[in-house]
Amino acid sequence: MSANHAALVVVCGSRDVSMSKSSTDLTILVIDENAIRASIIEEGLNEAGHLNVRVIHEMQGVARLIETMDPDVIIIDIENPNRDMMEHMFQLTRMISRPIAMFVDRSDTAAIEAAVDAGVSAYVVDGLKKERIKPILDMAVSRFNAFSRLQRELVEARNALEERKVIERAKGILMKMRGLSEEQAFALLRQTAMNEKKKLADIAQSVVTAAGLLL
Repeated sequence: MSANHAALVVVCGSRDVSMSKSSTDLTILVIDENAIRASIIEEGLNEAGHLNVRVIHEMQGVARLIETMDPDVIIIDIENPNRDMMEHMFQLTRMISRPIAMFVDRSDTAAIEAAVDAGVSAYVVDGLKKERIKPILDMAVSRFNAFSRLQRELVEARNALEERKVIERAKGILMKMRGLSEEQAFALLRQTAMNEKKKLADIAQSVVTAAGLLL
């Protein structure tokens, strides 16, 4: 592989990706303007057990194709990449919010930082080799799934914190307006939620909203 050659591997989907699924079920899209290099990548994928591989040789309209095809993995092989081209690819990965494993023959600190900022899961300097495809993909998918779980846990923790704040505010309002104790206010919120078959936080938010309208 030449010193000016780079390959970009994108692990796609906002959902978790399982490499334990049947290889015939894993859809892989290869985008490569060089037919010879594309055939080498496809051969490496086939040898790794990935048989559902589609190859295209046009970079134009990549985002729309990704949206339409919804592949599990995308491999983009770019010959003679320049800074503008790499930034374009980074913008693409940010836009579709999908982690990537990038193979490059040479790199610098700025390029590595840009790759990390763009959400690259694995940045491999030494070029793309046929036998390295599977382990790198496995690592990228594993990191993607781990990061996705951390994101979900963070969102859930933030939501739980916000719900607790709303419930506390609702209890305070009920205690002040109805002269209830904290336990009685909470019991009223909980009973109302059960009666209306709604979340406790939703009932609490209704109380807070209603109180705000009365001010």
